[in-house]
Amino acid sequence: MLSLVTVAAVPDHRCWITGENGTNFQNDSLISTHIPFKNGKWDSCHLINITQNETYKCDFWLYDDTYYKSSRGIEWNFVCDRRWMGAVAQSMYMFGVFTGAVTLGNMADKYGRKPVFCWSALMQLFLGVGVAFSSNYYVFILLRYLYGIFGSAGSYIPGFVLTMELVGPSKRSMCGISFQAAFAFGIMLVAAWGYIIKDRMILQIVYGCHALVLIGHFWVMDESPRWLWANGSKKKSVIIIQKALKMNGSSENIDPSDYVNKTPDKLEEQAGTVNSAGMTDLFKTSRLRKMTLNVCLAWFANSLVYYGLSLNTGSLKGNPYLILFVMGMVEIPSYIITVYFMDKLGRRSITAVCMILGGLCCIIATNLAMGSSTSTSFVFIGKFLIASSFAVIYNYSAELFPTVIRNSAMGLGSMCARTSGALTPLIILFDSFDPKLPSTIFAVISLISGFLCLFLPETLNKAMPQTIEDGENFGIGDTCFTTCFGGDKTLKEPVELPTSEMEPLKM
Repeated sequence: MLSLVTVAAVPDHRCWITGENGTNFQNDSLISTHIPFKNGKWDSCHLINITQNETYKCDFWLYDDTYYKSSRGIEWNFVCDRRWMGAVAQSMYMFGVFTGAVTLGNMADKYGRKPVFCWSALMQLFLGVGVAFSSNYYVFILLRYLYGIFGSAGSYIPGFVLTMELVGPSKRSMCGISFQAAFAFGIMLVAAWGYIIKDRMILQIVYGCHALVLIGHFWVMDESPRWLWANGSKKKSVIIIQKALKMNGSSENIDPSDYVNKTPDKLEEQAGTVNSAGMTDLFKTSRLRKMTLNVCLAWFANSLVYYGLSLNTGSLKGNPYLILFVMGMVEIPSYIITVYFMDKLGRRSITAVCMILGGLCCIIATNLAMGSSTSTSFVFIGKFLIASSFAVIYNYSAELFPTVIRNSAMGLGSMCARTSGALTPLIILFDSFDPKLPSTIFAVISLISGFLCLFLPETLNKAMPQTIEDGENFGIGDTCFTTCFGGDKTLKEPVELPTSEMEPLKM
């Protein structure tokens, strides 16, 4: 998702001056004569016609090779009037994730988490390596689009949902946040490999080969027992629970035959409901619809700020690899602190507070001198906070929505996140009009969404809903304001969900 930060990097550049010999980027004598000085810096897109004393656009550029020896940005000149090409390449990946969230999200609810995850992992390997060999820009962005479909929507979301469905309430915080911490290590690896490997083709191949780690899941990973149970495969579900009990060293023993023939009529009815459930069911009932729209905005806002800060590392002064590495590293303590407080303060308060404070950090950083140590510090603090809320929203969404449409709900959230992710590189282009405009847009949306999250019900220590009815009844009357400022005390009591069939299989 962030590989273009290095593979398609655009280093400092200036126009190539006619008659210039060599590749000396800092040729001060020629620069002062042939390049106009505007807004406190040398213009990187125009030259001065000395005879007519007029400026004109240049067609060739010299790049500062201090940090980048080769990249797609250098190869295809993602600068000046062609700057949009780099933004579109990043956006196409996000649009691919959007497409995958629509299609593969529903498939994971209908056919299972494991097959969608595993086959997407295989496609991710082929596309991740194949995109390195594309020599045409339009083929490149097509492959990036396909890469997005299988890479994030096909592997990441079903993998997360499966993780959350394998464990009970006491372990969901740790497992969910650990899953997000792996993303932070991925960012650090993007920076580390970029620093070590200077050839953009080899670098992309190395990035793509990381999907080899996922191939083994064909053999070592089990299907979600919750999904199997909800779809009528009770025996398979119980067998997986038996395996889990054995691995955990539990003395408890369960017999699959006790569940296989239990309430067949109800099971058949439930399976029919599950098979017909889909993304549209998120909008059919009043409370589910409101929660869905609220959560979708939260995904949109978190992604906008998160990728806005991650993709815009080039505007910060210093070694770009080190900055990107620190951007990933700063998330690790964020996740550690989040895991600790999630089970004490709840999901709702952490999500809302971190989004509001993260938005404020963006505003403060924008109004300080660009590149100053204080401004950079607020950028890192903003990343710290938004990484926390972005991680929690994954857990929060998985716990808010019922099993029968959980992957669809996560897919819809991912669609909203990738829509904003696709818009982020385009919004960053607005800095051509006003350097403060992109960060201001990020901040305002984050502040609005953070406030609205206060109206969502809390999921801490609550049973995950199973059916559409459970989801509609979940947390009725529970908002931050009823909890913090009193109100009817009964509203604060957790709603008892009809999960009696799952009771023997508590995980």
